[in-house]
Amino acid sequence: MAVAAGDIQRLLLFLPPRSGKSELVSRYFPAWLIGLYPDRRVILTSYEADFAASWGRKARDALAEFGSLFEVAVREDSAAASHWDIKGHAGGMDTAGVGGPITGKGADVLIIDDPIKNSEEADSPTYREKIWDWFQTTAYTRLEPEGAIILIMTRWHPDDLAGRLLKQMESGGEHWDVVSLPAIAEDNDLLGREPGRALWPARFDEAALAETKKTISQRWWSAMYQQRPIPQEGAMFRRDWFEVVTEYPDDANHVRYWDLAATKKGDYTAGALVAEKDGIYYIVDVQRIRLTPAGVEQRIRQTAEQDRERGDVTIYMEQEPGASGVGTIDHYARTVLQGFPFKGDKTSGSKETRARPVSSAAELGNIKLVQGKWITAFLDEAEVFPDGEHDDQIDSLSGAIAMLTAEDQESRVPLVCPVEVGRNTRWAVGGFTSRGSRWNSSVFGSGRIARR
Repeated sequence: MAVAAGDIQRLLLFLPPRSGKSELVSRYFPAWLIGLYPDRRVILTSYEADFAASWGRKARDALAEFGSLFEVAVREDSAAASHWDIKGHAGGMDTAGVGGPITGKGADVLIIDDPIKNSEEADSPTYREKIWDWFQTTAYTRLEPEGAIILIMTRWHPDDLAGRLLKQMESGGEHWDVVSLPAIAEDNDLLGREPGRALWPARFDEAALAETKKTISQRWWSAMYQQRPIPQEGAMFRRDWFEVVTEYPDDANHVRYWDLAATKKGDYTAGALVAEKDGIYYIVDVQRIRLTPAGVEQRIRQTAEQDRERGDVTIYMEQEPGASGVGTIDHYARTVLQGFPFKGDKTSGSKETRARPVSSAAELGNIKLVQGKWITAFLDEAEVFPDGEHDDQIDSLSGAIAMLTAEDQESRVPLVCPVEVGRNTRWAVGGFTSRGSRWNSSVFGSGRIARR
């Protein structure tokens, strides 16, 4: 209605699949608009010409059915699905596929309904560039003076058409009004929903959406259902970086690192059990729980008793700043984990900063996953970090690897010895850890690194 009144000229609508967005915007809105203003023209485009024409047909039929309310009628000699006109007026509707020709036609309202068909197109830089070129050179140039654009879509990629328009706006380009309605409400919901409530519970309630979330990857859930696309390229973690193994060295060094849930509703408490041997890290187990404070304490105690069967497992817990963090660590040391090797860890830097060494190790193939039921949830979170809904498992993994690295540094026994580099002899410092694993030696005088 604001577009029809001229109050909004650029509108972005983001909704999940099967939520009725095309019925509202591509079927009934054009019929209603042209019925009220029979001299206005609408151009509707979509990823395929035939698909766009199907909505042109539905809009035409809707206006034909209810035209008497507006005292207008569709011309009988100009009533094709892809092009129809209003009898006695200049208004009507044209449809076309994204990338197709719409030259020679003008639009008081340009509707772009789902310009991307599937994930293959969304992940193709070539296709995204093609859509952008088409929008700039073909679609945009069809606007009449004071013409409006409505882009309605399910988000697929940060660099999709909507993403580029938003980025352009942030850089001083045209202003766009944005209506983004996620399938599951989050904080500050536009409709005033409580976090966790479904968008259309009569059609897809919370239980149905939870099943969908289990079925598709976290990347597509975040993008298509929550309208928060996350880049696959350049992400901090990729699924194929993690090799799944069925066993790991018996004499590896273990730590369990706990990241307690924050006060925000919906967060998890996570505890990663990680083992290290010869610079290779094995994620043995990840506990991820959402319980009452008493339930969390009971699970952490139970997990510590189970971990004890593996030998010496030092337990760490992230210590929040201030007195509350000190109090939490003291409480766990005196009660929940009394009798276990337990330490608090004062972290510094952002989550992303702490995860970068982990990302590098994973990319090099130095992090293995020991077969377990927790792997799918872990990989779902990893591939969208740090932009995903949750980051608790990666936080606990980052802490565990940082603690193993610190323990390794403390246990090193330095040696100074001569090594040969080419024809020259240089001095190197290196050695073995107290557990017998080798570590790199730095060669002085040559600026080169040697492994001995």
